[in-house]
Amino acid sequence: MKKQFIIDRFEGNFVIVEYGDITFSLPREIFPSDAKEGQVIDISIRVNHNETEELRKQVISLSRKLFRDE
Repeated sequence: MKKQFIIDRFEGNFVIVEYGDITFSLPREIFPSDAKEGQVIDISIRVNHNETEELRKQVISLSRKLFRDE
């Protein structure tokens, strides 16, 4: 039997997901409003290069401000 991501339950603002023997939580806001316990879900991950670059710029700016005062 292949491993599947399955919605185990809802806890507050989180969805508890099972994947084989592993259980983890994800923010409820990323799930469709009609998601239900026991449903198999597909998870897809991609790197957001634009947001990564913006974050990198913010970190550089903050570190320059922090170390400028020394």
